[in-house]
Amino acid sequence: MSSTWSINLPELVIVTGSASGLGAECALKLLEAGTQVIGIDLAAGNESLISNHSNYQHVQASTIEPETWSSVREILVSSGKRSYGYIGCAATLQPGTLSEESLDPWRDAWEINVGANILAVKSLLEMFKSAQFASVVAVSSVNATYAEQDLGAYSSSKAALSAAFRNFAVDFATSEINFNILSPGAMKAGLFNRHLNSAHDPEKFLEAREARQPKGRITEVGEVADVAMFLVSKQSSALLGSTVTADGGLTASFDFRTETQGARTTL
Repeated sequence: MSSTWSINLPELVIVTGSASGLGAECALKLLEAGTQVIGIDLAAGNESLISNHSNYQHVQASTIEPETWSSVREILVSSGKRSYGYIGCAATLQPGTLSEESLDPWRDAWEINVGANILAVKSLLEMFKSAQFASVVAVSSVNATYAEQDLGAYSSSKAALSAAFRNFAVDFATSEINFNILSPGAMKAGLFNRHLNSAHDPEKFLEAREARQPKGRITEVGEVADVAMFLVSKQSSALLGSTVTADGGLTASFDFRTETQGARTTL
């Protein structure tokens, strides 16, 4: 018989980008664990979450608007909950190179990927400080550290996001707020698909990306959501300002080669 291990999740967790991708997966896992979820997305709410989970409340609004966070703060006050979490999954990715693109993708990336998360923390900070415990998870990317062609705007925004949240972790280390950073690699979700579809040959692009993964496959979004669940839980308290990389081993080696190149050894 297999053994089990349970984690203590906040009573209420805010998830941005909850209409699809990693945000929807995180929201689903939290709801199935009995946590109340406030989902925020510019898009309409995920129908499965809304229809199947009474503990889910969708706020269709922009994460970059202060009014959105005023509304969320009111929901938190009326909920009567004493422990909170935040998982910032909302992001934008617009591929392009500096020679061919305007500055608009850069402004969008910095405003949505960085500014919106900072606005969320600033708006909810006092409530989180007074909670029994609170966990904040910024969803960054391996692109915060490693360059990737055509993703200058996205990569720079994720680097800024990671740096900001490391600083928040130190600034509020004596409070009950636990700040950490989740750094996924490619995963089968919206942003990766957008990058895939921008390629001249999506099929070859996917083949090349899968060959770069030591496991030979792109990480499933549910696998990354499991890591987010741990980071937002009370059991992650030994981590503070930490970056947890969930990339299926992509960045574990500087010179990974596929089996067809003759470098993999069979033991």
